[in-house]
Amino acid sequence: MKALIFAAGKGTRLKPFTDHHPKALAKVNGIPLLERNINYLKSFGIKDFVINIHHFGNQIVDFLKENGNFNCNIEISDETQELLETGGGLIFARKFLDHGEDFLIMNADILTNINITDLVEYHKKIKDFATLAVSDRESSRKLLFNDDLVLRGWLNVQTGEQRLAEFNKGFKALAFSGVHCINPSIFEKIKRKGKFSVMEEYLDLMQTEHIHGFVHDSILIDVGRPESVIEAEKYFK
Repeated sequence: MKALIFAAGKGTRLKPFTDHHPKALAKVNGIPLLERNINYLKSFGIKDFVINIHHFGNQIVDFLKENGNFNCNIEISDETQELLETGGGLIFARKFLDHGEDFLIMNADILTNINITDLVEYHKKIKDFATLAVSDRESSRKLLFNDDLVLRGWLNVQTGEQRLAEFNKGFKALAFSGVHCINPSIFEKIKRKGKFSVMEEYLDLMQTEHIHGFVHDSILIDVGRPESVIEAEKYFK
């Protein structure tokens, strides 16, 4: 299985580090996030990667070369010309991913110990085109699922704004974990072009398609701010 790691973002919340570096190279206990996530996914047998780059992307390319690609096959999806966000980045990387096999997507700035084997097995069992890892944790935005863990909406916790596929009849509100398992049939379903969020596409597709959540209770830290680096260092040695 291939994994697409989103490493293109500007990481503005991680300033001043990201004034001169990509956020994927921010260190937790001396080890860059990208290295941690490559080794994390390798521990589940994944050795084929696509990494998208934009902000100081040359530093990521150099880092991978210096480390012999961590003994993996790594392809670079180069968004130097334009940062395309998660949805646009996925479409831009299609040539690396659209080969009939399921693949994994992970944000470079997430640190977690989700059992990837369990996620993939669940995804293959339910046969959706997309399975989203989610958990019951604090977050300003939540995804809403019915009793069968099918995506039915989105909620902004702070403003109360909702997007719903149907009347909210006690949906479970769960936070997206930045890890998803995808079937390449998604490329035929996505209608947007250019720069867009893949979550926007999921919220459109939930009207007509089944998108399941995979609920986990694993550690998950969004290493997007300097204080979250300190938090992550407690759990990831």
